[in-house]
Amino acid sequence: MKSNYIKQIFLALSLLVLTSCSEDFLEKTPTEFIDYDGATKTTDNLMTLLNGIHRSLYVRYESNQNENGLGSLMQQVDIAGDDVVFPVTNGWFLQVYNWNGVANENSQDIRFPYRTYYRIIRNANTIINAVDAAVGSDADKKIVKGQALLYRAFSHYQLVQLFGKRYVNGVENSQLGVPIVLTVGNENFPRSTVEEVYAQVNKDLDEANILLVGYTKPNNSHLNLKVAQGLKARVALTQGNWAIAADYASKAKTGISLMAASEYVKGFNDFNNVEWMWGSHINEVQTDYFGNFGAYMSRNYNSTVIRSCPKAINSKLYNLIPTTDIRSTLFDITGRHTALNLPTTYAKFPFTSQKFLSISTGDSRCDIPYMRVAEMYLIEAEAKAKLGQADASTVLFTLVSNRNPSYVLSTSTGQALVDEIWLQRRIELWGEGFRFYDLKRTNSALDRSGANHDTAITGGVINVPATDKRWQWLIPRAEINANPLIEQNDL
Repeated sequence: MKSNYIKQIFLALSLLVLTSCSEDFLEKTPTEFIDYDGATKTTDNLMTLLNGIHRSLYVRYESNQNENGLGSLMQQVDIAGDDVVFPVTNGWFLQVYNWNGVANENSQDIRFPYRTYYRIIRNANTIINAVDAAVGSDADKKIVKGQALLYRAFSHYQLVQLFGKRYVNGVENSQLGVPIVLTVGNENFPRSTVEEVYAQVNKDLDEANILLVGYTKPNNSHLNLKVAQGLKARVALTQGNWAIAADYASKAKTGISLMAASEYVKGFNDFNNVEWMWGSHINEVQTDYFGNFGAYMSRNYNSTVIRSCPKAINSKLYNLIPTTDIRSTLFDITGRHTALNLPTTYAKFPFTSQKFLSISTGDSRCDIPYMRVAEMYLIEAEAKAKLGQADASTVLFTLVSNRNPSYVLSTSTGQALVDEIWLQRRIELWGEGFRFYDLKRTNSALDRSGANHDTAITGGVINVPATDKRWQWLIPRAEINANPLIEQNDL
């Protein structure tokens, strides 16, 4: 695709090598002299490029402080939903909160996800297109290709959810999705249909699920078979393929423990947590200070946005969390957070979150969760409830009773049980980048009414019907100008 964001392969490769974890490769070949053939000649070099993709998930591509990889994209889509609340106007993504940015084709808010995900796709394609001819063992080829395929699948999946209409199971999804890009050339591609995008996503996921069998990853920034199974379950849930979703979620969660209550309140900032399946670790030499996830979503870092505009939970949602549930302690109805000993300069607002904590007031580092086993329980429970399977409530009970010892096995069935599972998704996954996608995939309206959302801050955006065209974010004008084959969504 000839794109304003994704057309320079040399620069993409240089970024990957520059930010990789392999000092050995850097010593052999200085960054400014790296060419495509040299960077893709061996599986060792391709692993260096893969490490660069891992690293790119939490780096800032542009000067904008709020555009820091997947963590910022998670914030963006949650802010577009109903469960994250801005108590004042001083916050990043305000134009997403009031839905103006997503309906403006010149907005940085839509350029950010479009550019970021296609950069990941291009870098993944660099590996995928070269790995078969690279010098190295078959085992190494499987490891590097499997992870690159997951990155390509994940990025196309995220893009089609934002810029295409929702997938509807049982019909021909001929509505426009996003361009499918499988090479590193500069060709222009039109938007494929939503059906075609999901078909390619699943093709990549299925291959990765084969290639990564037996791979033991060194840490949770890498993607293994469990992550492949988890992504397959996540995509199947979005498509309404309930049997596949339940099967792969069950596979993904097998052998992975839920965290203890004592771990749940430690700040969601350690990717070594037993429950995390995939996440980014921000080490000291790679920190982005005021751009880190913890500089925006934590409660304790000493930044302007956290001091003045801490993130709050939807008060109606909070009031549905029993006091016996450990998750209720992640939010402070008074906003004082006395246990954190916040400086007096921090503004206090009710229902603010302390789910995410940075290392300290002076260190914004906070590991970022992209996939936890709790999500797999929720996927399996929802899919089985949709199938009418009796053990759906048992799967849900295993998760929720871990968080709330007083929780009683649900006797609900049908849509009532699904509604209960959806409520638990909102509570469990708050702030982790799911809410906007969940509203869209379930064809639900945005409803911020009767809660602590301020209409002056939301720009009056309190209720948005599921039929509203703004659920399909506009394609960036710069991309349309660069690629005449691209058609815009309804303005």
